[in-house]
Amino acid sequence: MTSSTDAGSTGQSTAQARTERSAAQRPARPSTDAPVAPRARTGKPVRRRSEGQWALGYREPLNPNEQSKKDDNPLNVRSRIENIYAKGGFDSIDKADLRGRFRWWGLYTQREEGYDGTFTDDDNIDLLEAKYFMMRVRCDGGALSAAQLRTVGQISTEFGRDTADLSDRENVQYHWIEVENVPEIWRRLESVGLHTTEACGDCPRVVLGSPLAGESLDEIIDPTWAVDEIVKRYIGKKEYSNLPRKFKTAISGQQDVVHEINDIAFVGVNHPEHGPGLDLWVGGGLSTNPMLAQRVGAFVPLEEVPDVWEAVVSLYRDYGYRRLRTKARLKFLIKDWGIEKFRQVLEDEYLKRKLVDGPAPERPAKPIDHVGVQKLRNGLNSVGFSPIAGRVSGTILSKVADAAEKYGSDRIRFTPYQKLIILDIADDQVDALIDELEPLGLQARPSVWRRNLLACSGIEFCKLSFVETRKRSQVLAPELERRLADINAELDVPITININGCPNSCGRSQIADIGFKGQLVDDGTGNQVEGFQVHLGGSLGLDSAFGRKLRQHKVTSVELGDYIDRVVRNFVKNRESGERFAVWAVRADEADLR
Repeated sequence: MTSSTDAGSTGQSTAQARTERSAAQRPARPSTDAPVAPRARTGKPVRRRSEGQWALGYREPLNPNEQSKKDDNPLNVRSRIENIYAKGGFDSIDKADLRGRFRWWGLYTQREEGYDGTFTDDDNIDLLEAKYFMMRVRCDGGALSAAQLRTVGQISTEFGRDTADLSDRENVQYHWIEVENVPEIWRRLESVGLHTTEACGDCPRVVLGSPLAGESLDEIIDPTWAVDEIVKRYIGKKEYSNLPRKFKTAISGQQDVVHEINDIAFVGVNHPEHGPGLDLWVGGGLSTNPMLAQRVGAFVPLEEVPDVWEAVVSLYRDYGYRRLRTKARLKFLIKDWGIEKFRQVLEDEYLKRKLVDGPAPERPAKPIDHVGVQKLRNGLNSVGFSPIAGRVSGTILSKVADAAEKYGSDRIRFTPYQKLIILDIADDQVDALIDELEPLGLQARPSVWRRNLLACSGIEFCKLSFVETRKRSQVLAPELERRLADINAELDVPITININGCPNSCGRSQIADIGFKGQLVDDGTGNQVEGFQVHLGGSLGLDSAFGRKLRQHKVTSVELGDYIDRVVRNFVKNRESGERFAVWAVRADEADLR
């Protein structure tokens, strides 16, 4: 609708006529020589609400989460876990610690069994909160030795009912952990150089790194030193443990760490004058308000990466929004400021120097997941294995550690795509390693469906989820292999499928070729059942964009296989030669996407 102020002369004439008619109907006023002053506005001026930015002087907490962090630095809860809660059991845990500060040590309560998605609501937290924990083991750069992986596996079998999932943040997640066992688990992890420090919470979380850092034939620079230095200098330090929200980092010499959806990322690039270094990106994140990271336009030499990282974290700590948690991620600050102001404040107030302008890295044509066999710089091979949606177990991880050592490797890597890589395998040992791990559900030559299926924890363990995800994936991948067997050979491009249990997008539903966001849907007879909103044509890399949503288009959980079958067949039938799914989905007829 067009307002009168936008309507030009037509709107003015109408208003004038209305005024003249009104004046003719009013009694005449007594004449006066004094001019009539315009009537003053009576409305109060709009006062913008504080966003709670520390740098602007707002230090008093504006929500319960901020109050909890002010009451006690969350890192302090470790001593209470070790000295009080582990001895007194679950019922001895203070709720402010349980539902807040525990996260800084990688602990969330898991979902109580027996409550479906109709119970998913903050009002039901007392019902949904089981007396067991998810524990997240922090694996910066996704890098583990065989001894570390074996320890991770043994902890799972002894304390976690053999649960161990590979997350899309290169971490391992246990379930069924009891608080009484947490100190012993920490002791065992730390004895091999692993920990859970700041694996969750409003703090700098795990640093994503390339699984082939230092060995890939395609990387521009090996940034392993910077990953290690950031962890050593800053993780677990109270100066950076109270951020407005979580802070995600990715650093790689090539684009294999989903850098577009991290708060900060450093991506390998060649500068025409300065040589190999890293390109700085900031402000990425998904959830209910997805935004892709923006290039700062700055070239960062490897030796400066930790200092620049600290400056960005400090800026976010001081200027980040702390009033509403839904607006507290770095991406909202950058959206309001713009990248030019962000860079200026970063340089002037934190770095105290100018950054060097740099070129943009060339975008890859498809995701780089490192599945399969790749030749390394050292002349050996990496072998990348694909468990379905990261679902493994402690038993499996222990056997992987044994197999790695058997075939001469002491380097295992996790990936941002829920995969597992073993490095340093000789040419004549590759096939034997592949054959040994395949019975464990780890395939190095997987189908397109097993390779490109990603899922979050889902209702099996997560209190926020509405639907089953990772557990369902174990059935869905083999089903798609069977159903689409007649056209699989025609798929010369990957088709990614991401399944998320709720709007928070831990499973990255917005950036998949076919993304599913879990919710309760009407089954057509008035019943609320598990289902999904569909996102189509999302991607990172060459065509970075969020998926297309069709109006009122949802599928129930039982329809997943039928729906994927139908859409993929339409893609194969109607696409142009070499066309990627994400490109086709943008131009496809809506009928072909339903």
